[in-house]
Amino acid sequence: MASTFSMSAEGLAFIKKELTRYETPYSAIIPSLFRVQAEHGWVPPEAVVLLGKTLNLPEAHINEVLYFYTMFNTKPVGKFHIQVCTNISCAMNGGRELTQALCKHYGVEVGQTSADGKVTINKVECLGSCDTAPMMQVNADSYLENLTPESAIKKLKEMGA
Repeated sequence: MASTFSMSAEGLAFIKKELTRYETPYSAIIPSLFRVQAEHGWVPPEAVVLLGKTLNLPEAHINEVLYFYTMFNTKPVGKFHIQVCTNISCAMNGGRELTQALCKHYGVEVGQTSADGKVTINKVECLGSCDTAPMMQVNADSYLENLTPESAIKKLKEMGA
């Protein structure tokens, strides 16, 4: 069965340009994965095949990077991708309880997307804000800190989630 995955012409040009920026094509994996995710919202397995061919690298090397970093989505996520830090500082300051409250509020389990496709909740290791724990990241650009379950839900509602 032929793959129906494709990248925009701009996306492919970006990936090929990344190859010229580095001494080794391995260095182009992360920016290429980001580009795929920017266009598709996640990185499907077919994208790994395309990147392997474009970067002239084994798919296993691309998968190593893809599955190591939590910043890459390996399955579709909701419009609001909520990632709650559950590392030690956040866990000790209520990160686990925050995760449970969000899951209950949105009617999902960790790693699931709500039935309306609006919200996905994940736990992640460290978001680098130990002094403002607990915290969460919403999509790629919103960091919410010093949270309680109530303040988190309020802020998410304000965002439209």
